[in-house]
Amino acid sequence: MSGAGEEPAQVTVELSGAATDAGSVFDVLKAVYASDRDGGPTASDTSGPTVWSGVFDTARPAGGGPGGTPSLQGPVTAGVQGGYVAVDQVVTVLSAAFTVTEEGSASGDQEKDVSLRLESR
Repeated sequence: MSGAGEEPAQVTVELSGAATDAGSVFDVLKAVYASDRDGGPTASDTSGPTVWSGVFDTARPAGGGPGGTPSLQGPVTAGVQGGYVAVDQVVTVLSAAFTVTEEGSASGDQEKDVSLRLESR
């Protein structure tokens, strides 16, 4: 349990788009932050819309940084939810790798939720 005044460091990221594109986005985030994701998404079911999710801990750096410029086949929709500072950190990392358009946001007492559209640079 966190103490009073501590900002939540875990961020939940939900992605929709092609499996390879979601994998590219998660690879960027996993290079920077510890995550609950072992592998990338798999395209085992392409019969309908698919959403992939992962939790990233901004207080536990992975020790690297995004390498190169990842390429996406098409746009990816990302929902990023967590503490204000943690969400801003994740959005900054995504903005360094992709063209990011904020499509909406909602704010609460301790957390915010941001909807993003990610595209290749």
